[in-house]
Amino acid sequence: MQGSIIKTWLLVGGLCTVLFSCSKNDGPAEEPGENWPSDSIRVVKSGLQFPWEILWGKDDHIWMTERGGRVSKIDPRTGETVFSTAISGVVARGEGGLLGMVQDPGFQQNGLIYLVHNYLAGDVYREKLVRYRFADNALGEETVLLDNIPAANVHNGSRLVVVEGNPAVLYMTTGDAANTDLPQQRSSLAGKVVRVLLDGSVPADNPVAGSYYWSLGHRNPQGLVWAKNRLYAAEHGPSLEDEINIIVKGANYGWPAVNGSCDAPEQAFCAANQVVEPIWSSGSATVAACGLDYYNHDRVGAWKNALLMTSLKNARLYVHTLNGDGSSITGTRTYFQNSWGRLRDICVSPAGRVYLCTSNGNSQDLLVEISALE
Repeated sequence: MQGSIIKTWLLVGGLCTVLFSCSKNDGPAEEPGENWPSDSIRVVKSGLQFPWEILWGKDDHIWMTERGGRVSKIDPRTGETVFSTAISGVVARGEGGLLGMVQDPGFQQNGLIYLVHNYLAGDVYREKLVRYRFADNALGEETVLLDNIPAANVHNGSRLVVVEGNPAVLYMTTGDAANTDLPQQRSSLAGKVVRVLLDGSVPADNPVAGSYYWSLGHRNPQGLVWAKNRLYAAEHGPSLEDEINIIVKGANYGWPAVNGSCDAPEQAFCAANQVVEPIWSSGSATVAACGLDYYNHDRVGAWKNALLMTSLKNARLYVHTLNGDGSSITGTRTYFQNSWGRLRDICVSPAGRVYLCTSNGNSQDLLVEISALE
């Protein structure tokens, strides 16, 4: 069965404590610049407060959001914060606040960057997708691309991926906003993967004319990556069966009627709604699947052709090896259990360095680099 549970095992790494990086494509053997630290595992920066997104920027810096509302640009060699600003209008409640971020394909020329954050519309908690321009070491020219998305203290989704093409499109995950009626409603943007043109308009080839939704039936997808010409999403289950899904145009992923694979009580709904089953499930418990990236480098050869997934509850890194065309997961290993606490997000540099950020709060959060396994 496509949604069968893949057996995992824990790889113990001696006394090492490590964090891994975020990158989407192959690249050179080393990043530009001199004096790169030689440590195979090191803390790049400490004293962070609930970082949510980390990405390797097109300017060879790590860009990071913190849930309270701050965007920062960090030199990955030294850990120095070379730019930081607070985004106006961010309202952080529970798991909400400043969340996903992605840069425009032309960022080096146009400075455009896309952010998701929660806000108040009157006294109603909502979510929106906004675009800023980074110029002269400042973020300005705020443009709201999509707003009035249902939000709550939990289940806000909010990972972003831009896929280049003619035209380029932006994919964004949304959670069910603690309302299980919404994911199956095509008229609601909650519990969906939405697809947006970079000017905020609706792509003409979306499943329904005039609608942003691309897929439905999601609970709280907080991992998203484009790799091997596929869109992969990691999603939180309620008390069992976290998932990794391949996102397909117009597909239904079942929530709340289906959790994980189509088990016997769920098969009638699955058949009637052509539910797409996950390629991986956590089984009878949840791990709080979160950040997701693709690794295909020789620097850490054991992770080549794998989805790297962070987990909050299980506080470890999952390495899901893919088959040749990326249609299935052939094996799963886990690393660094409880080394740094709750692991929120991951990114990979063009040279195969892996960065990971934690979500422990109380200014105890870290950004860690792994350039080799010890």
